[in-house]
Amino acid sequence: MAIKAIGILGGTFDPIHYGHLRLAEEMLELAGLQQIRFIPAGTPPHRDKPQVSAEQRSAMVKLAIADHASFVLDEREVRRAGKCYTVDTLRELRAELGAQQPISLLMGGDAFLQLHTWHEWEQLFELAHIVVGYRPGFTIEERISSAPARLQAQYRQRLCAATTLREQAYGGIAVMGIPKLEISATVIRSRVAEQRSIRYLLPNVVAEYIHQHQLYASC
Repeated sequence: MAIKAIGILGGTFDPIHYGHLRLAEEMLELAGLQQIRFIPAGTPPHRDKPQVSAEQRSAMVKLAIADHASFVLDEREVRRAGKCYTVDTLRELRAELGAQQPISLLMGGDAFLQLHTWHEWEQLFELAHIVVGYRPGFTIEERISSAPARLQAQYRQRLCAATTLREQAYGGIAVMGIPKLEISATVIRSRVAEQRSIRYLLPNVVAEYIHQHQLYASC
């Protein structure tokens, strides 16, 4: 039996930290999801090459979410050769889970405002809902007017309530206020390189993995 209302959270997770985990927890609750799949990027098309290997980043995600029954690691992009596009990942998931499975692609407000730069971005709406988490002091309504007309049109046409994410399989855009933890992977990498503490920025098991494998020592 298919799980109702799953969320997809992709990223480099270089490394995964409490900001990622808290975002997922908030989305799980506010969007009424029953599962969130963490999908570490293999070779991301929009960013510089991550600091460590895809396999190591995936291992850190596995450690970070091991004690959460609703969080699941999905390694399909780690195994994929070449650049990883979200639209391809969603096509695979849709083929596996069926046409009726509600799927929500989770992202932050900044990422959503750049959605028009993504590969085959308009096809995303035929495969999943998009759930946008915005931080305090940031509202999509205030900034969408500066976005390209095609993105504005999709936003206005598809804006929906959270209940739609469970009632329909794809096609909606829901926005949700999410408390932001001021934690960044860049800062964590820098602190490791400077031999400074990263305690309380990410789970202890992830910190231990970083130190054990001497990751980010020369960032």
